[in-house]
Amino acid sequence: MSSKEKTISAYIGLAALMRLTFEGQDLGPVAAQLIQRAQDDPQDANALMDLATTLELNFKPDIALATQAQALQMQSLYQLPAATGPGLRLLSLMAPGDLTTNAPLAFLLEESDVALDMLYVGAGVPSAPELPEHDVLFVAVGESEATHALLEELKPVIDGWPRPVLNPPERIMRTSRDGAYALLHDAPGIVMPPSLRIERADLERLGHGDLRLEARLPGADFPLIVRPVDSHAGHDLAKLDARQEIAAYLANLTETRFFLSPFMDYRDADGLYRKYRVVLIGGRAYAGHMGISDHWMIHYLNAGMRESAAKRAEEARFMERFEEDFARRHAAAIEAINQRLELDYLVIDCAETESGELLIFEVDTGAIVHSMDPSDLFPYKLPAMHKVFEAFRALLAERASR
Repeated sequence: MSSKEKTISAYIGLAALMRLTFEGQDLGPVAAQLIQRAQDDPQDANALMDLATTLELNFKPDIALATQAQALQMQSLYQLPAATGPGLRLLSLMAPGDLTTNAPLAFLLEESDVALDMLYVGAGVPSAPELPEHDVLFVAVGESEATHALLEELKPVIDGWPRPVLNPPERIMRTSRDGAYALLHDAPGIVMPPSLRIERADLERLGHGDLRLEARLPGADFPLIVRPVDSHAGHDLAKLDARQEIAAYLANLTETRFFLSPFMDYRDADGLYRKYRVVLIGGRAYAGHMGISDHWMIHYLNAGMRESAAKRAEEARFMERFEEDFARRHAAAIEAINQRLELDYLVIDCAETESGELLIFEVDTGAIVHSMDPSDLFPYKLPAMHKVFEAFRALLAERASR
């Protein structure tokens, strides 16, 4: 049996499946093998969980969630053994949901000596017969409307946990868009626009002119940024230049709650937007990536980084000089984030204002930090990512020793 067949015969996990997608491989054959496994053994929960991930990566979210729910009825614990022999044992608590629901820790632990056990908890998920032995617990459940109740339920459980705990639930809840704004907007070196939770009916009234923007967002004016609550990765995110655009925006959406924020034009002098992903591990900042685009809504995959050698060269400089340049210039802002959010692991998506302050778009624990970009195009990425991975491994070891 080939090594590839051996891999597919066990639990594959998100990191390995997404790597196949990044490499341009068709997940169809993998999905077919997983379906066959599930047919041969209706109790093969690993096959169903991997199939759910494959379906979501193939943009079939509804059937993916249904398949995941089926897997969780059979088994709540999923295990990824250490790649390089015995080392640390990490237990992560996970919530049912799509790929944005939990911190994707497997990306941080590829090729490491850390064994990762992922225990799903929450309403409708049967309890595991017993907890696996572990050195450290990581609460991987991210903040969202859907997970608030679970995070609240986990608080008293975590308080009495017999092992060191990373990212306790009460601190994760600080990363909501409006919660983070309340904590960070007045911190030194930080600019963060307010995020207003607004009901659909009030957003419609705003569009009709029956509700004044000043009454809900004092001092704000169009253009505004709008997105559904719990939207991530730019899903249904839009810039509204006038109130008359609200009705068209809502026309194809069914969501009932939204976030509304003033738009901040963060273009540099050359007319390009630059968005940074920064990873905080144990209070120290590391470079995640840098996207450069002529459009305000930057996602790394659509920023044209593969197509532009000049953009890659600039990102390389950002990553290689991160500690003495970016991290040093924004040291006060980074320290404020650490002090006010108090999270062991956090991802920040941000930019820089014209006056040199850190413009915060989002802080969360669920963004993907990875080493999947091809090394021939991005030779500078792997060394930077190894710094992140080594820092995360060191954090686990330090906490396990307490």
